[in-house]
Amino acid sequence: MNGVVFLGGGRITSALVAGLRLAQYQIPIVVYDRHISKLRALRRRYGVHIEPDLRRAIAQATLLIIAVRPESVGELLGQIGRIRRPLTAVSLAAGIPLSRLRRQLGPPVNWARAMPSPVCRSGRGLTALTFERRFPGRARRRVVSLFAAVGSVLEIAERKFDAFTVTYSSSHGYHALAALAGAAEKLGLDRRSALMAAAHALADGVLAWREGHLSLNRLLHEAATPGGVAATVMATMDVAGYGRTIEKGLRAGMKRARENRR
Repeated sequence: MNGVVFLGGGRITSALVAGLRLAQYQIPIVVYDRHISKLRALRRRYGVHIEPDLRRAIAQATLLIIAVRPESVGELLGQIGRIRRPLTAVSLAAGIPLSRLRRQLGPPVNWARAMPSPVCRSGRGLTALTFERRFPGRARRRVVSLFAAVGSVLEIAERKFDAFTVTYSSSHGYHALAALAGAAEKLGLDRRSALMAAAHALADGVLAWREGHLSLNRLLHEAATPGGVAATVMATMDVAGYGRTIEKGLRAGMKRARENRR
């Protein structure tokens, strides 16, 4: 069998497989993991092929996806050892550069990095891609096609990867939704109404920006009349350090991503 082989059966593999199944992706999908319970759950839910043996899994790959935690990448690549045939490999590990991947598992393996969102399970994901130099064109198209099946794809320079990683996470939206709805409940709204109001403020507003033709500044001006309620809310949040808090969080995330390089 020649197909897409995921090394690691965790959350991001589950989300990607769900999105690929939703998109009716036709290339065979194989998942390897040390934990047979994860493999059985993925097979039961998505009908993937499972392989508990690392060597046999790699033998089936035309596209190899490294989907383990950053701290486990070195150990996994060490277990793989020497690969003697041309192979396209994509690492999903935050912070680990192409140079380190190449040192541990170099030619004839061609390396790319991808940062996909768990939202890809719905087909509305966003994935950043970066490729090492002289990456073969046919292999590049195969990688782009895989992630395009589950949402939008953005090719960026590797030096921008950490900044993208800390910015694009769907956790920002979920965190903001929880905080906004929680504050509304403290003002007296019931839970359902608070979530509905907060979700509209965040999701529907952003969707209007994405699908419309007005600039963000124009929409901000339209939504918040000077001296009005919305303008007062935003101004008070800014004075309280809203923007500085977000920047501080992103910088902490960047620091954590860089620690993965060691």
